Parts: sequence; C-alpha cells; structure tokens
Amino acid sequence: MGIFVAIIIILLWAGHLVYALLFVDFNLLNPFYYFHILLQTYLYTGLFITGHDAMHGVVAKNRALNNFIGHLATTLFAFLSFKVLSKKHYLHHRFPATEQDPDFSPKSNNFIIWWLIFLKNYTTWWQILLMAVTFNVLLIWFSEPQLLSFWVVPAVLATLQLFFFGTYLPHRRPFSAKMNPHNSRTQKRNHLWAMLSCYFFGYHWEHHESPTTPWWKLYQIKK
Repeated sequence: MGIFVAIIIILLWAGHLVYALLFVDFNLLNPFYYFHILLQTYLYTGLFITGHDAMHGVVAKNRALNNFIGHLATTLFAFLSFKVLSKKHYLHHRFPATEQDPDFSPKSNNFIIWWLIFLKNYTTWWQILLMAVTFNVLLIWFSEPQLLSFWVVPAVLATLQLFFFGTYLPHRRPFSAKMNPHNSRTQKRNHLWAMLSCYFFGYHWEHHESPTTPWWKLYQIKK
C-alpha cells in the first residue's frame, strides 16, 4: 500500500505540474491561476512527506526500493539529498527540540528567523546550481512566469507549510509536560483539517511516538 500511495502522490505532482505549465495562463486577475499554485504547493508537500516516510523505511519493505522512492521524491522536490535528510532526521527524532536537533532553533522562537535557519540547514550550493540549470533548461519550453508560478513558488510555499505544521507548531517553546517525552505538541483531533493542513503531519506527537506509522495511517493512532 505504501508503494501505491507514493506512486499516486508522485504522479499527481508531476501530472498537475505539466498541466499547469501547458494550460494555465499567467494571469494575476484569474482566481484559477492562484488555485493551481495552491494545489501544486499541496502536492509538493505530499512529495516531501513521501520522502519523509521513506526516511523511516515505511514506503516499501524492500530497502532498495524504499530508498529509491525516497531519493526520487526528495530530488523532485528541490534536488534535496535523501542521504543528508535521513541523517538529520534521525537526529531530530533522537534529540527532538534540543540543541542537537538540526530542525530546532534554540536561540530564537521567532517564526521567520527559525524558518530561515531551517532553510539554511537544508540548502546547499549544489542544490542551488542544479535548480538553476534545470530552470534554464525548462525555459526552452516554458516561460519564466510559468516556471516561477508553478515550479518555484509552490516549492517555497511547501517548505513554509511543512515547517509551520511539522516543526514550528509542534516544537516551539514554551514546553509543557504534555509534550513529553518528545518535546512535541499535536493538533486537535480533526482528520479532515489534519489531512488538508499537512497530510496528518500535525499529529506530530503521534508521529514521534510511532515513527514507523506511515502518514496515511497516522489518523488511526490519534487519540
């Protein structure tokens, strides 16, 4: 089932991206233009969540296939290194919301500052170079406004969505006893909102408690 869900997410991301680039006009006065940006953002988020599940080895029982899907998803997202992400995510789970956690900002609880630190920790010059080369190659077939609208902007917005619901809200200070032992909060039980907001990733305490539960089953362990 994990493989099927991953393939569906990747195909929806790719299919809608191609559709938007080919058939959605750059028109700031058209509400459907913004709808397609938001939809592509949501699919970008799903792409990363797929890679995240692969980091926990729950996309496929076969390790090679699981890692291949993880590499594919994170590469398509923004040329992210699945290997580097896996190592840092392991530290996040081992030392959640501490100085050893690469996702945590011990010096600032400010959303913007923390997000910028978060981006800095996961952005490399190789990634920027590959994105730039790909962007210029794609300019052969698509216009710059189209690429910015449906390829670049949704990826950036998806990082905001992932950071806000998957890092900032769960792990921000002040801490409380309810957050133990994972230093994590969780969304209130509302499966529709949890799915729409970030693929159940807001059920974050549950994810830390059971990291081998795939995203599409997290609602089942929500109390």
